[in-house]
Order: sequence, then structure tokens, then C-alpha cells
Amino acid sequence: MDGGRRILRSLGETTALPLVHFPAAEPQPAGAGGPIPAAAPAAHAAPRAIPRRRIDHPLFTRFAFLGRPGVGLLGLLLLFGGVGFGGLVENGGYDAFVSREGQPWDIVARTVGFDIAAVTITGQSRMTEKELLRAAGVDARNSLPFLDAAGVRERLMAVPLVKSARVMKLYPNRLVIAIEERRPHALWQQDGRVTVVADDGVAIDELRDERYLGLPFVVGEGAQKRLPEYLQLLAGLGDLAQRVKAGVLVSGRRWDLDMTSGMLVKLPEENPARAVATLLRLQRESRILDKDIMSIDLRAPDRVAVRLTEEAAAAREAALPHKTKKTGG
Repeated sequence: MDGGRRILRSLGETTALPLVHFPAAEPQPAGAGGPIPAAAPAAHAAPRAIPRRRIDHPLFTRFAFLGRPGVGLLGLLLLFGGVGFGGLVENGGYDAFVSREGQPWDIVARTVGFDIAAVTITGQSRMTEKELLRAAGVDARNSLPFLDAAGVRERLMAVPLVKSARVMKLYPNRLVIAIEERRPHALWQQDGRVTVVADDGVAIDELRDERYLGLPFVVGEGAQKRLPEYLQLLAGLGDLAQRVKAGVLVSGRRWDLDMTSGMLVKLPEENPARAVATLLRLQRESRILDKDIMSIDLRAPDRVAVRLTEEAAAAREAALPHKTKKTGG
């Protein structure tokens, strides 16, 4: 080192030393003696990290989760799954799958133990279990949690034979269906078609065999709705009710009794029970129902009009004495 505080090094040396910077010497007070001590060299400082700039835009804040690991792969899987599902729906494969296996949520529920393993049905006598389940829309594709009990009841109530229905779900896998059936009460003929009706007038089924031929028989538009009135007239006839083939409602106002003998008994619109009592009295006194009569008109309260058959009318005409007519001389 020379007097100017410079480091002396041979120019022939090949090893380069790091350049060391010394801080400038602080000024000493005037008159201070002695040499000025050299300042200690500063330690080699690590490079300072540049802080990352934070983006506070709302759009970047909302979708910041996209930067998490695995989100990209999940999104790719969802994309391909959506494309595949769309193609399945487009070519009809999804509908065929649902028709065969059920809805996806039903499949999941059945897998974890919420299938419909047992169905308890009570109250049915004329409907078979298969007919009832088919009408209810319940089969092995359904699951108990996603079964619409109210919808099942509505479908059952749409069956004419079902008068009332209750549907209960008992977890984990049992369904209870309790119904009350309408009972056949009468036969009703309208426009040549004969159907079986219940006591409330609801048509249950068409007449298919001879099982219901012993039921009361009514004819005419609206006759099925007035069954209680007609059945009350039959009850008033007593044993004579067996000789009534059908009750015919005329113009929606009054009844005619079509007898098994072919005779027609015309009842009034007002107080038909009184006319029935008159018919009972005539049968008791003169056996009127056993005579050759085509019709008995009881519509007038103070008289009875009778129409004979053609044979009876001819026989009566022949039995009457004929007056001889005098001729002039």
C-alpha cells in the first residue's frame, strides 16, 4: 500500500480479487493526531427480492380458485362429460337408459339401500296387485326417497274402481298402499252400451260377462246419477221388484218400470211412491200384472189408464155384444 491508501499488486498475477469498496472516512476534528483507522469492510449483502404486484380486480378475485391444483383437470373432465352426455341425449340413448334403469338419482338411492324392496297392498278385491302397481306407476326402477307419494295417489284415484287411496313410505325400503274399491251397484245402459256403475253413479267397467246380470238395471241419460231414487222405488214394490226388468228414466224427469212380462208401468214425476202403492193395491185386488196388458199409466193421481195388448183388445171386442142395425122397409 502506498501513501495514497491504494493497494499495490503485481500486474503479472492472474488471480483477480474482488473489488472491495470502503466507505469514505469521516472528517476528523482539527488537531487530532495519529493516523485515521481504516473502516471495516461491509459484509456481502444478499440480493433484495422484488415484491409481486397484487391484482385487486374483482374478476380475478372471483376466479382465483382456478389457480388451485387439480381444478384444471376437473374442469376438463366436466367438459368431456358434458359433451358425452349431450351426445347421449341427442341420439336417444339417455331415454333408453332411463326407461331401462330409471333416473340417475333413483339409481344412486337404490345403490345405497333405499330401493322399494316390499309393497304392502290392502283393500283390493277386484284389482290384482299387478294391475294396481301398474296403475300407480311403481316398479323396480323407483327408489323410496324420490317416489312422489302424492302423484301415486292421484294416479290411483284416476282408476274408476278406486274410491279412495292412501300411500305411505316406510324407510328404508317399504311402501304401503291402502285403497277402498267402489262396489258394483247397478247396470246402466246408454246409447246401447251397458256399463257397471257404483252407488255414486261412477262407471266402473263395461259389462263383460254374466257376473253382474242380477244387479238393478237403469236406462237413459242421467239414470246412473239417480240410482238412490230408483232403488227406493224398488224397495217399495216388495216382492214385485223381482218382476221389474229395468227402470227407464224419461226425459230426465220421471221413471217407467219395464216389467219382465213386457208390460210398461208409467210413474208420475211427482210422488212416484204413491203410484207404486196404487200398483201394489191393484195387484192385490185384481192381479193386474197378470193380465194381457201392454201398459199401466199411473201418472194421473185420480185414475188409472190401461192399454190392452192387441190380442186382448181383439178378444174383448169379440166378447162385447154387437147391436144390429135396423134397415128401412
